[in-house]
Amino acid sequence: MPTNGIRLASTHDVENAAYRIEGETTYAIQFHPEVYHSTDGKQMLENFLVKIAEVPQNFTPNAFVEEIVTEMKEKIGNDKVVLGLSGGVDSTVAAVLLNKAIGKNLYCIFVNNGLLRKNEFQSVLNQYKGMGLNVKGVDASQRFYEALAGVTDPELKRKAIGNAFIEVFDDEAHKIEDVKWLAQGTIYPDVIESVSIKGPSATIKSHHNVGGLPDYMKLKIVEPLRMLFKDEVRRVGATLGIDPELLGRHPFPGPGLSIRILGDITLEKVRILQEVDAVFIDGLKAAGLYVKSMASRRYFLPVNSVGVMGDERTYEKVVALRAVESTDGMTADWVHLPYDFLMKVSNDIINKVKGVNRVVYDISSKPPATIEWE
Repeated sequence: MPTNGIRLASTHDVENAAYRIEGETTYAIQFHPEVYHSTDGKQMLENFLVKIAEVPQNFTPNAFVEEIVTEMKEKIGNDKVVLGLSGGVDSTVAAVLLNKAIGKNLYCIFVNNGLLRKNEFQSVLNQYKGMGLNVKGVDASQRFYEALAGVTDPELKRKAIGNAFIEVFDDEAHKIEDVKWLAQGTIYPDVIESVSIKGPSATIKSHHNVGGLPDYMKLKIVEPLRMLFKDEVRRVGATLGIDPELLGRHPFPGPGLSIRILGDITLEKVRILQEVDAVFIDGLKAAGLYVKSMASRRYFLPVNSVGVMGDERTYEKVVALRAVESTDGMTADWVHLPYDFLMKVSNDIINKVKGVNRVVYDISSKPPATIEWE
């Protein structure tokens, strides 16, 4: 405790959990009030900002849209921007915001990296019809498979996919005359988990859209959602009139199924996981459980399991199911799906997906586990 510090709070483990400096409006707290699940965290932030720091409480989704559209107009001017759409919430909201700011100068590209959900490439392209976005679909599956051949390390997978994405976007950008900017749907948890940019937090993952571009790709980066959390992005999307079904879509990472297949990537493993994913998603929707979880995932495990199919012994693959609920993406609790549902979906996967004979369910929360396995 500083000599001029006055203790305000203690815990069983931490004697000086909170204190203030005598004669100053300076407060210290050893706590994470910004994390959604922290008890009274929001109240603590509000007390500090409004009552102590006297910061005006003027953030609303409408105000953000007006502010960011004005900022993007001034920043980009008449330049052309290329944006990589994924079909997810973040890139979609970023695209609609930029379209509102610069209109026809926004060029959206949706890349099929061969690691998407089953039938997702065409369904995502169809999803954007009628939204007024200029979208081009590019099938670069083979390029990504070649880049991932024999790669097993999770970080190397992310880097291989990131490099392949950059190469694809560089090729496509050269087809657009005088494009100056690359737009990304980066949000604040991506920043926190990828780069230690505003404090000593360690890098957790490198696959987020954070960081610079190689020198040969002469594009500047624009990230309109960089300072927002996931729940704020959805509120902004609702303000922009984006379809609620799209805003409620479960997140899907840029590296796609590559970080949900533990070990090396093969076409057969991708096929199996796509089929498993489709059965699980369809099952959640049919049971009215899709909206209960913020994210659902399937994982292809690098182990074989002994099983019995009919009268024969099998030695086939194991897949893991995961469903979590989270508001901001920083913390997450595993969803207590009904046992009857888990039993049904497990049977459906084993009966319908050739190559799988065992299903397990992940009951780890974040922290200590991350939402993804890799």
